[in-house]
Amino acid sequence: MSFAINFLKVFSVATLALAGFAAQAQGHAAHWNYERSHEGPAHWAELDHAFESCAKGMNQSPIDIRNAVKADLPALQFNYGEAVPTLVNSGHTVQINLPAGQTVTVGDKTYELLQFHFHTPSEEALNGKRTAMVGHFVHKNAAGEFGVIAILMQPGKTNAAFAPVFAHLPRKAESINVEGLKLNLAAMLPIDRTYYAFEGSLTTPPCSEGVHWMVMKQPIALGAEQIKAFRRLFNANARPIQAQNGRVIKESM
Repeated sequence: MSFAINFLKVFSVATLALAGFAAQAQGHAAHWNYERSHEGPAHWAELDHAFESCAKGMNQSPIDIRNAVKADLPALQFNYGEAVPTLVNSGHTVQINLPAGQTVTVGDKTYELLQFHFHTPSEEALNGKRTAMVGHFVHKNAAGEFGVIAILMQPGKTNAAFAPVFAHLPRKAESINVEGLKLNLAAMLPIDRTYYAFEGSLTTPPCSEGVHWMVMKQPIALGAEQIKAFRRLFNANARPIQAQNGRVIKESM
C-alpha cells in the first residue's frame, strides 16, 4: 500500500496541549523524557516554569486505582465510527490524530475525540498492577473541558481494529497518512463499558489539571507482536504513579 510521509513540523496548539505538549507548540519548552535523568519525571517541574503543576498539583495523573466507590455514573454513549487517521511520532509516543465527528456523551456533556495515543506499561494501575499498555483517547467538549478515556491493554490475540496502526508506526518526528486507510474506532472499544472516574491531569508536561478521567474496567487484548512493535520505538513511556491526595475514585455499576 502506498503512503506519503511528511516530517512533522507544525502542530495545532489545541491538539498538542491534550498530549501535554502545549509549551512545545509555543516554541519555548524545555526538553523532557521518561528516563532517570535530570530531564526525567522527578525533575519535570524544574525544567520550565510552565511545568510547575508536575510537582505542585494536587490532582495529578496517573494514579493507582483502588478502594473505588460504587456510584450511579452516567453510561458512556459512544458515537464512534470510521475515520481517516494521521499517525504522528512525537518523540514521546505515537499519536493518532482524527478529524471531527467522533464523540462520546457522558450525562449531559458531549466530548469530541481529537486523538488517541499509547503508553507502555499502562500509566494507570489497578490495585498496584499495571497492564502491558494503555490507549488514551483524548476528548474535548464545547466548554473546553478535557475528558480522557483510558483503555487498558493486555497481551493476547492480535487485535484487528488496531492492526493498521501497528503496521504503520511512524519513526521519530514523522507524520504519516496512509492512502485508503480508515480506522474502525468503535471496534477498538471493550465490550463492557463500565468504568472508573476521577479528576486528574495530563500525564506529561505541563501536567495541567482539570482533566476528567474515565478508565475502562475491562482491558482489551493486543497481540504480542503489536506490543513489541510499539516497544521497539518506546521501551517505556509511562509517568510514575502520583499521590491520590484524598480524591474519590468512582466506579460505575
